[in-house]
Amino acid sequence: MGDSLTVAEMSRPAAGAPAAAPGPLLRLVLIGRMEAWSLASVPALPRSRKARALLAILGLAVGAPVPRARLGALLWSRGGEEQRRTSLRQALHELQAALAEGGGPAVLATRDALALPAGLVWVDAVEVACAGAARPGALDLLNAELLADLDGIDPAFDAWLAAERWRLRTHATTEAATLLTLARGAEAVAAAARRLLGIDPSRETAWRSLIRAELERGDRGAALAAYEACRGALAARPGAAPSPETEALVQAIRDGGLLPEVPEPAPRRATARGARLGVLPLALLGCEAAAHLSTGLAEEITAALAVLRWIFVVDSASLAAAAGRSGPEEAARQLGLDFLLAGTVQRAGSRIRVTLRLTDLREAGGVVWGQRFDREADDLLALQDEVAAAVVARIDPEILLIEATRASARGQVGASAYDLLLRAIPAMHRLEREGFGAARQWLREAMALEPDYAPAHAWAAYWHLLMLGQGWYMGDAAAGMAEAERLASRAIALDPLDAQALTILGHVQAFLHHRMEEAVALHRRALSLNPNLAMAWVFLGMAESYLGEHATALRRLDRYRELAPCHPHAFFLDAARTIPLLLLGRHAEAAEVCSAAIALQPGFSFPYKVRLAALGHLGRVADAAEVRARLLAIEPGFTVAQALARTPLRRPVDRAHYERGLRLGGLA
Repeated sequence: MGDSLTVAEMSRPAAGAPAAAPGPLLRLVLIGRMEAWSLASVPALPRSRKARALLAILGLAVGAPVPRARLGALLWSRGGEEQRRTSLRQALHELQAALAEGGGPAVLATRDALALPAGLVWVDAVEVACAGAARPGALDLLNAELLADLDGIDPAFDAWLAAERWRLRTHATTEAATLLTLARGAEAVAAAARRLLGIDPSRETAWRSLIRAELERGDRGAALAAYEACRGALAARPGAAPSPETEALVQAIRDGGLLPEVPEPAPRRATARGARLGVLPLALLGCEAAAHLSTGLAEEITAALAVLRWIFVVDSASLAAAAGRSGPEEAARQLGLDFLLAGTVQRAGSRIRVTLRLTDLREAGGVVWGQRFDREADDLLALQDEVAAAVVARIDPEILLIEATRASARGQVGASAYDLLLRAIPAMHRLEREGFGAARQWLREAMALEPDYAPAHAWAAYWHLLMLGQGWYMGDAAAGMAEAERLASRAIALDPLDAQALTILGHVQAFLHHRMEEAVALHRRALSLNPNLAMAWVFLGMAESYLGEHATALRRLDRYRELAPCHPHAFFLDAARTIPLLLLGRHAEAAEVCSAAIALQPGFSFPYKVRLAALGHLGRVADAAEVRARLLAIEPGFTVAQALARTPLRRPVDRAHYERGLRLGGLA
């Protein structure tokens, strides 16, 4: 099987070998139902689904070696190492036979890795991934789901496939939106809009561009037909409907009057991608036997980070190839990265040490985060999963804070929706009345600037949730609750795969509307999309505690602490633990956790209420009086009746326990 070759030599022609064929020997279709055809149009697709999945993985990485250990882990995750090796050999044998029978190229194989030869295989998904201004037509290839017929092969493969699908669609959407921004003239705008809508039919700004372009071409009927198509596309998503901007545009067309003069907000590349990040394969320090772990960890971390909707993650294999030519940081800058995650792997006996560092490439020597993981080496896949989960949970808020600081420094002039959102999030969590009001205005501006920007709607819903929880809502509280639900539902309609928007809507349903079963379902859906989202674990635990499942809730909250023990918004997330502790009768512990949360953010009213109830049950009258005074300074006139009206606790015994504690604490 060519075991004497090194990975670097896999695609190097042998001395005296004939020149490569002029063009690909295999045409591999991965978008929609999988197909493989040789140059002579002979089918070359293996029969078994595992062998097809193996070909798909190699096809997406065409020209780059994929470690055998990685392939085994993706396709036979439930088996042991020996079973994986055996199964992979069998699948590779079937794949090689199918390619040979169809006249395609052979898979390049070494003891440690497999690869499809570069230049001899054409892959439609790779063409889409390389699409841009120079090759816009390649975007038209994305007319179906990636590998639509290969779901259910293995849980690890399914997770990998979901990440690849999201990554490919995100790239195509970003490039198509950019092309629409650059298009000039009605014909070009209409073509670019249709291309974008072919990838993302819910992109309302593209529908408006198409409507205007059709009218500019003098076809009023086509413009109105585009509007009806827009309505139909949006109706496919629950809670979605044409925005007031679209309705006003169409009404002007029907009335035969002047169109609104405000130009369409151009799709902004910064919003679509957010911060750009790359993950390098880890350097090996005296443990060459762990080479597969180096690559596997980089791929696992990349896939885990790819689910974050506001971070654009560059493929780790592409970054590694570029780094081999010009060095890591230079390659990262050439690829336009903002952040680079790199590190080392060391092995000593049965222990493995992974050290990671995150560098801000816009700062000289700007290492902004570092972490060391020491684990047993008996289960390397579990090690990869654990490290990837911790990295995602801890890097996400770190980068958010860095980006927010930069957005504030850039000032108001020319701020994008992304900049405005980044400015609003820390202002919300400071819980200062003036800054809190400014955060709302920034979120409104972000939604006005880009009506289809889902994160702005999600965080605006969160703003209303905090406002109501703090007791600061001066108008109709019911109207505020309805607005929070509308905004969160709109965010999900715009982006059903945004885990953060899903969990925010879940908390709106639980905390404001007391719809606990709906909330739990939304939180679980969010965690299925991003199992490393600390906020979702916290909100799920809170919802389960509201239902009376306090021990289960504590386990959810333990998971949050494992993932992100030093979360920058710990004052809010840690406070959730106080609910089950109080209702389990662990009053001293509840009071202590409340005190820690208050120390982190004295302006947050929620932990004062739980601490007051806990101190009441403990009979600590003097301490309760101090807490009560501080609570009433934040929420003047707050009463037991208001507390009971606001609390989502469902079980009468829990409500009674909370009420008794508040009354014993001296609240009227």
